[in-house]
Amino acid sequence: MKPFLGRQALVRRVMLGVAAATGMLAATLSAHAQQVRWDLPAAYAASNFHTENLVQFAADVEKATGGKLKITVHPNASLFKAPEIKRAVQSGQAQVGEILLVNFENEHPLFGLDGVPFLATSYAASRKLAQVQQGPLNDLLGRQGMKLLYTVAWPPQGLYSKKVIASGQDLKGSKWRSYSPATAKIGDLLAAQPVTVQAAELTQALATGVVETFMTSGATGFDSKVYEHIRHYYELNAWLPKNAVIINSKAFEALDPASQKAVLEAGAAAEARGWKVSEEKNQWYVEQLKAKGMEIAASPPRLTEDMAKVGAVMQIDWKEKMKKAGADGDAIFSAFQAR
Repeated sequence: MKPFLGRQALVRRVMLGVAAATGMLAATLSAHAQQVRWDLPAAYAASNFHTENLVQFAADVEKATGGKLKITVHPNASLFKAPEIKRAVQSGQAQVGEILLVNFENEHPLFGLDGVPFLATSYAASRKLAQVQQGPLNDLLGRQGMKLLYTVAWPPQGLYSKKVIASGQDLKGSKWRSYSPATAKIGDLLAAQPVTVQAAELTQALATGVVETFMTSGATGFDSKVYEHIRHYYELNAWLPKNAVIINSKAFEALDPASQKAVLEAGAAAEARGWKVSEEKNQWYVEQLKAKGMEIAASPPRLTEDMAKVGAVMQIDWKEKMKKAGADGDAIFSAFQAR
């Protein structure tokens, strides 16, 4: 039988218990206070391979930092719409975000380089273009208070249409979906009627008849269930636009060195993984569209010829825009062609 505790002993034991509980609470509060939380807005569906890659990136960072840095991914333009994400990161409303580079060509032509039709039409060529673009792009973002973490290409852009297309002339007057300055320019050159519709809005735009022709990847076509409204897909392989993950410079610099290292390493892994998955899933997406009843065809010779003419005009136009921006577009083209 345990001896009865005296009043002083009892008080001492209670005080020790309170002290222990207080210490545990303080440690818990301290751990929460030390955890840094970042928001990562993204424009595409949670099931899209880019978004899945972002989620894995965030998980890798949290694991590598032992939970000190937690990144929450907000897919499908749920936090900011696609055109708003860059400004949100630049202003610090979000610490990190994923953008489609070509969306911002009107701000600076360098953002639109990988949207120039028929400049880089394969994954190998797109990788070379990304390498040439990386340095100047990082410098440009740096002047805006941001840092380029990594880029990943979309699958090649093909042509979707409600009707059979044999040449560029067949696109004249059609309701043409544009998602960037470059795609709007293509519509203008084809005498179509460009309508700005971002990926998150494409399904609704098709359902309501807002668009009837457009260029995008098999990935966006599948994610947006375009097969419910569109019958024809032509494999033009016109260009491979890139998504870029960008970080607010101040937010990055506020991290401790170990966390910075974790972010950079996770970003490098995400870039390698993203390019690999994009290329592996490219044909899978097209096969899924076919399985859903779409007619998949190679680009007709006349259409290819007409679109190549559009591409040639736009390459000249891009170089002129670079010159007006005080940059040497010819040097970038030369560096790309030399690789």
